[in-house]
Amino acid sequence: MPIDFRSDTVTKPTPQMLAAMANAHVGDDVFGEDPTVNELENTIAKMFGMEAALFCASGTMSNQIGIKCHTQPGDEVICEAESHVYYYEAGGIASNSHAQVHTIKGQYGQITAAQIEAAINPYDIHKANTSLVCLENTCNRGGGSYYSINHLLAIKAICTKHNLALHLDGARLWNAAVAGQTPLTTFGEIFNSISVCFNKGLGCPVGSALIGTKNYIQKARKVRKAFGGGWRQAGYLAGAVLYALNNNYTRLATDHLHAQQLAEALKNCTWVTNVEPVPTNIVLFDIAENITTKNVIDTLAKNNILCFATGANRLRFVTHLHITQTAIHEVINTLTSLNV
Repeated sequence: MPIDFRSDTVTKPTPQMLAAMANAHVGDDVFGEDPTVNELENTIAKMFGMEAALFCASGTMSNQIGIKCHTQPGDEVICEAESHVYYYEAGGIASNSHAQVHTIKGQYGQITAAQIEAAINPYDIHKANTSLVCLENTCNRGGGSYYSINHLLAIKAICTKHNLALHLDGARLWNAAVAGQTPLTTFGEIFNSISVCFNKGLGCPVGSALIGTKNYIQKARKVRKAFGGGWRQAGYLAGAVLYALNNNYTRLATDHLHAQQLAEALKNCTWVTNVEPVPTNIVLFDIAENITTKNVIDTLAKNNILCFATGANRLRFVTHLHITQTAIHEVINTLTSLNV
């Protein structure tokens, strides 16, 4: 079997997770009658110290519902230039919320309070109304970087000062919390809404949640229905999430260690010109200009290693629960002896 570093979304349910899914008690969630979905939503809200949560099909769905509930058509949303909500969600902010986006070029995917304040439109009949700031944590295209709490508090202060909502795309927030040793309730105190994914580091087959106040989630539930996102017997999927929260959360530190080991090995490869810092489970590295990413990807695939290109000369490894220490040793031996 190939060792798959393309993403942490490639994981499949373990036998134990499948058993939890098979044994889940279910009902019709559109009627509010699925006990396992209800348990999951209550559990997630409590974990973040927030009032309510909504189980959704994907992180993109959670983000797009979240943004729509914070904005009016013609508003402006501030986010980092390579953030997932702007870069990877199919123009959803424009098509779903009819809002425009003001992007800011950050460092490793992070933007500052000063940058945000400079981007806020003052009242002017010619300008869009700035209503929302979206942050991503960890930052996918920023190599898995994560915001410090002081950084987030400074941004929150600016949003409060200017009466802006603050939404967090926390697809890999679990990784940020483990790496920064931060209680999840701290994030709940800072953000008006948070989306979290279960199908990445936690290893579930599908699912995300949007978290906020009861009134906000009540509005979000109606938007989810309009998006075609009403579940029926979704408890089988929620059962996987409840298992993952109990068994796959704290082990994320192992994924971070594996990513750091890969990064150190890549620094010793003659065909690698740069390795970005590795704070969590994403390794971004650049290759020499005289070789192509396709050549490296094909060569690695012949050695049963799968990875992903994120730029003309940039590749990405993402570690996850199916990557063992034995696999890491095998990959390091291959990388350091590779002839590309």
